Amino acid sequence: MNNLVIITGPTAVGKTEISIELAKAINGEIISADSIQVYKYMDIGSAKIKKEEMQGIKHYLIDEFEPDDEFNVNVFQKLTKKYINEIYEKGKTPIIVGGTGFYIQSVLYDIDFDETEDNHEYRKTLEQIYKDKGAQYLYNMLKEVDEESAKAIHYNNVKRVIRALEYNHQTGKKISDHNKEQREHASPYNFKYFVLNDKRELLYSRINKRVDLMIKEGLVDEVKSLLDKGYDRNLVSMQGIGYKEIIEYLDGKISLEEAVELIKKNTRHFAKRQLTWFRREKTITMVNWGEYDYDKNKLLACMLKDLREINIIKDK
Repeated sequence: MNNLVIITGPTAVGKTEISIELAKAINGEIISADSIQVYKYMDIGSAKIKKEEMQGIKHYLIDEFEPDDEFNVNVFQKLTKKYINEIYEKGKTPIIVGGTGFYIQSVLYDIDFDETEDNHEYRKTLEQIYKDKGAQYLYNMLKEVDEESAKAIHYNNVKRVIRALEYNHQTGKKISDHNKEQREHASPYNFKYFVLNDKRELLYSRINKRVDLMIKEGLVDEVKSLLDKGYDRNLVSMQGIGYKEIIEYLDGKISLEEAVELIKKNTRHFAKRQLTWFRREKTITMVNWGEYDYDKNKLLACMLKDLREINIIKDK
């Protein structure tokens, strides 16, 4: 049986801690579905799990790429499928953990990306448009050809905007229609898809505190170090929330205080968009912290009960 567990939810909701507890309980290993934690040297701004927090649980897709390597949904899907098989070979259960819904969906429904073979010339053209005219101009191009995709993708997510434009250019079709069709596929997995959630005001408060902690832990120095290593500020990795705002501060465009407030605001908006995405998925189990009195043991017990019901775990 191809068992698979997914733990997702908005940023700062508490996925990391509960995923470790679940992995220990079900003999699992964790595959990260985070588009920034995959990069080396980008620790503070991505709220990357620390070695000691892993408690001996093996993690995949953490620190595996250089910041200037290409990492996209296609690469994520191929590597995740490979790692899932490796985990099965050990007799363990794979657990995908992270907040990038499109990445998770690509594996869960085995979305076919073969139609969109690389067209480097057109991509270079789009990347040049981005450099010359900015993210908003590129986003407006997408709005003209695929309004539904434009609603689902933030204008600053240049990587996904370019992918959607590429798909339209190559096939004459909308990537939003393609993704809709792919979502109708039956999943090859016996899976449980948990979405952790909390009251908005508590979530936003945690986001604000997390950003303050990132600054204390040295986010500014981390970004300086990346630039000193020669990583270009226009890289996809450097457009991540927390990095692009600090770059603006380092470039003298805004004050540090403004950068911090921007990071908080952009992270809150990101969390809202994440929840919108997850609620659209038809197979999720929403897990609200408040219903378990913010007690991780109670929440974990409920998750384990759900996994027993679909035979992902069996009582001895």
